[in-house]
Formats: sequence, structure tokens, C-alpha cells
Amino acid sequence: MTLLEHTKNAPQAWSGNLPVTSRYTYGLAGERFFRAMKDEGKIMGSYCPKCDHTYVPATVFCERCLGELSEWVDVGLVGELHTFTVLFVDCDGNPLEEPELVGLITFGDGGIIHRLEADPDELEIGMPMEAVLKPKAKRKGSILDIEGFRAVSK
Repeated sequence: MTLLEHTKNAPQAWSGNLPVTSRYTYGLAGERFFRAMKDEGKIMGSYCPKCDHTYVPATVFCERCLGELSEWVDVGLVGELHTFTVLFVDCDGNPLEEPELVGLITFGDGGIIHRLEADPDELEIGMPMEAVLKPKAKRKGSILDIEGFRAVSK
């Protein structure tokens, strides 16, 4: 039976819940990136010496020269606010009870988009922002190990 013949007999509609399961894996670079955050409380980047480019989050290959990246650097917990926005609706378009503040914090040549713990009127592009990590016992090895970013105290 050909594929076309097989699909002619396939159900045209499915009633009830669709039994779908999946497992997301971080990959080699992501595994190391999130393990360092969980175990050591560090944000790590991968560095390409040929292109002088630091990737955050880390990657295995340089997107510029396609070289394998084996050099890792601790970029610290303080990055720079590149941009931010105030969210008034959730991902489904429903109004939020309280607006959320989200920004892009740059580290090296890359960055992390995350929640900001700040008053939007006090934010300035380029200001230093520090990652607020969960206590070590509560970290699970995900981006949510960062509770958010706050302005660095002067």
C-alpha cells in the first residue's frame, strides 16, 4: 500500500485528547550551560578565538566560521540592559492581572531574554543588570533558575 492509499483510510477528525508526548533535550552546549547555572551559579558562554565572539547562551559551533567551540568562559552574573518592554497581555492575548517587565540582557556577544525586577521608569538602556538566581537547593537546570534580573546597586 502506498502512502497516499494509506492516508485515504486515516481518520479525518480526532475526538478527545491527542496522546502526544515529547522530551526536550538541551543538546551538548545547553546541557553544560544549564548545569553550570544549576551547580555553580554561573552563566557560561562559549568563545570562538578565531572570530573573537562569545556566545551566550553557549553553542557548540561558531555561526560565523563554523568552527567547533571548546573554550568556555564565565561571563558573570552582571550583563547590560539592551532593551525592554512592558507586557500587558499573556501569550494567548489575555490581559495580565499585573503587567510584566521583560528585557534582553547582553553578555559578551549574546544575551538572555528574561523578567526584570525593576520599575520601568528607572530603567536605562545600557545599565548593568544582575541575574537573581534561585537558591542552589531549588535550581533544576533550566532558564527558570534565574528568577529575573535587577539593576545593580550603585
